[in-house]
Amino acid sequence: MPSLVRLATARDAGALHRIAALTFPLACTPHTPAAEKDAYIGEHLAESAFSQHLDDPARTILVAVDDASPELIGYSMLTRGEPDDVAVAATLRHHRTIELSRMYVHPDHHGDGTAGRLMAATLAAARESGAAGAWLGVSDENVRANAFYAKHGFEQVGRKQFRIGNRVEDDFVRERQL
Repeated sequence: MPSLVRLATARDAGALHRIAALTFPLACTPHTPAAEKDAYIGEHLAESAFSQHLDDPARTILVAVDDASPELIGYSMLTRGEPDDVAVAATLRHHRTIELSRMYVHPDHHGDGTAGRLMAATLAAARESGAAGAWLGVSDENVRANAFYAKHGFEQVGRKQFRIGNRVEDDFVRERQL
């Protein structure tokens, strides 16, 4: 059955944590230590963190669901407002902006259209927010994600650093007009 996309609710916090814990490591570089990934998940992708995000009026979380499974098969999170990172802000061309801060799909659903449907709904929500542009950070080593974002109109406009534990990794900043 094709996936459907809907707004996340408070009841989704636990399922969001589980899909995040599964998918976040896939986006990390091969040399990111497992302990650093686990610590990041425990701090930033815990059920309690998602509960806070769901209560935050500056955030919109969408989930992809499939009738064949009780678990979520993907999610995205938009964060309204200008970036705090001065280097990122300097690279962006479209202001009033919104960050696509998370976009992940269960690996069993890679290539089945779920990511495309989730992206279409996410971009629609970004437009509805009144933003002129959307931006994201993605590992410069994540070839698959970079190709996906390019396919959906996100151009590389700069670079930023991503802190994971004691490590600093390099990300591309990608942006698109809405």
